[in-house]
Amino acid sequence: MKPHECIFFQLAKAGQAGARHWSDCVAGFGVTAVQGMVLAFLADEDGVSSGRLGSRVQLDSATLTGIIDRLARAGLVERQADPDDRRAIRICLTGKGRDVSDKIGALVEPENRSFLSNLTDEEEMIFRMLLRKLLSPRG
Repeated sequence: MKPHECIFFQLAKAGQAGARHWSDCVAGFGVTAVQGMVLAFLADEDGVSSGRLGSRVQLDSATLTGIIDRLARAGLVERQADPDDRRAIRICLTGKGRDVSDKIGALVEPENRSFLSNLTDEEEMIFRMLLRKLLSPRG
């Protein structure tokens, strides 16, 4: 098998292309691709614990902490004490963060369509199904 035919190489290149596309989309908001996705997840469910947010965005605690730190310094999120659990911290969008996350959220669907525009509707459905299958736990 030629190296460029290796599925791991192809997946890596596809992931890089997707990340580059999304990064270009959110760069105007002063955030990285990953920060933009974290904001999009917070727009969907704001005021969550960092543990819940980490599991939703599928990032480890150390990586997420760095992202939250940078978003907090930018004034987009803040950490708030959980009123139900003194040991827990909730990650909340600020007013500025809500505005940015709403704008980023509005980009998700059209930019998904743009990135996948060379696929037919059926190919996109199959592609998404296969990605879910590859990402599901093996048993």
